[in-house]
Amino acid sequence: MSHESLQRTPLFERHLALKAKMIPFSGWEMPVRYQGVMAEHRAVRSRAGVFDISHMGKFVLRGPHVRAQLERIVPSSLAAIQPGQSRYTVMLNERGGIVDDLILYDRGRDRQNPDWECWTTIVNAATTAKDWNWMQQHLSDVTFEDLSGDRVLLAVQGPEAAEILQTLVREPLHEIPRFGHGPVTLSDRSDDVGFIARTGYTGEDGFEVMLSPSAGLELWNRLLAAEVVPCGLGARDTLRLEAALHLYGQDMDDDTTPLEAGLSWLVDWSEERDYIGKSALLEQKQAGVRRRLVGLIMSGREIARSGYEVANGDAPVGTVVSGTQAPTLGKAIALAYVSPTLAKVGTELNVKIRDRFCPATVVKRPFYRAIAK
Repeated sequence: MSHESLQRTPLFERHLALKAKMIPFSGWEMPVRYQGVMAEHRAVRSRAGVFDISHMGKFVLRGPHVRAQLERIVPSSLAAIQPGQSRYTVMLNERGGIVDDLILYDRGRDRQNPDWECWTTIVNAATTAKDWNWMQQHLSDVTFEDLSGDRVLLAVQGPEAAEILQTLVREPLHEIPRFGHGPVTLSDRSDDVGFIARTGYTGEDGFEVMLSPSAGLELWNRLLAAEVVPCGLGARDTLRLEAALHLYGQDMDDDTTPLEAGLSWLVDWSEERDYIGKSALLEQKQAGVRRRLVGLIMSGREIARSGYEVANGDAPVGTVVSGTQAPTLGKAIALAYVSPTLAKVGTELNVKIRDRFCPATVVKRPFYRAIAK
């Protein structure tokens, strides 16, 4: 795909002004790094960083029974979710494979139609069109609005993210719990109401803020003026991997079930609920999975990359799906699918790197976690 055909976020010119390294990503021209992946990663772990994630899909769903409709396409129960709360979950196909992972936000009653529910969902950039079509195909009596190209979405992440962001917005952020959300306005722009959620993809506390392009650009500039470090896709990947957070299309896909991907905690097995893929998951639960996602720490300095073979001795037993040098840990880490009998924490395996078998150990996930309570 040529650069001319790539989409650009409303902050594209700001990225160029900051001399960001731009790359094609999921149909968008996105910053992969500014001052460097290591520096950006450490900024998020030590203080705060901001990511332009405006490329992600953003849908609003309205209708009289949105919750009930959503429960037909996700394996998680949404019964306990109240307005102002949200749920991370997955959509499944009939085989139990993962169509995408997403967060569903209960916005309460729709302003224009008080008898309707209003939900927002944020989906992966690479699957925005696929998810839009899937939802429209399987949800009835629901009105869809696609905000994907009309809003700036910023992720402000790090141990000081809340403190810094609070100086720039009106709403009391301490009242928003983890996975809570609500309206947000910049401190001097009460006419431009956006959306803020205490969610993120780094393993740190932080917020994701959805605003109009003008308000989003203003917030970006003010965050940088407050010495919040701009971060690119490179740091986003090392941060999420340290936190063992899945990347769709790499760590899971349409042929991967939640039971294989270590996401069985998302699955509601209650008899009274039915949803797409449930029968396939029940069969797999009874028969047992053929592979399981594990976390690996390399014994040496070698880095296990996506696609590398995992071996028991020299016998192939699985495949690496994500791997990096973890800046916070000072060790090389990876996510891999292996035979279930070898998935126990403490199991010693090898990763084939070029022609060498390099030792690795199965460890508990996440590799790193520092989310504020």
